[in-house]
Amino acid sequence: MVIENILLGIAIHQLFWEHLPHWGTWFTRGLRMLPHPLQSLYEQWRCPYCAGFWIGLGVHAATGNYLFDGFADMPVFWGSFGTPLAWFLDALVFAALNKLGVLTVHAIGLPALKGHQAKEAFLAAKKAA
Repeated sequence: MVIENILLGIAIHQLFWEHLPHWGTWFTRGLRMLPHPLQSLYEQWRCPYCAGFWIGLGVHAATGNYLFDGFADMPVFWGSFGTPLAWFLDALVFAALNKLGVLTVHAIGLPALKGHQAKEAFLAAKKAA
């Protein structure tokens, strides 16, 4: 398994759906300038599985790496349909693992955020005393 592909997919998802919309107005202004169908796609692809499928295809195209090496060696009877099928199956598995990764990051993030807030409150109370 090429773990780098999954980490890249999680990072791309986090960047486009969790962080860029909150980094000033330039990103959301740019989204509003897109044609309505593309704006709709962005809104519909908030799901880490749905977006993960397309991110998986893009990561595979950019790196040339299959998530699992077994997809590179499709059975001969698939013929010329084997390569597109391998890309499709690779993206499906990528999407499932991408969703798991994003959900894991969110699950870890909440306790970390609460701990950070508690520490800041403690330090502020200590400073005020």
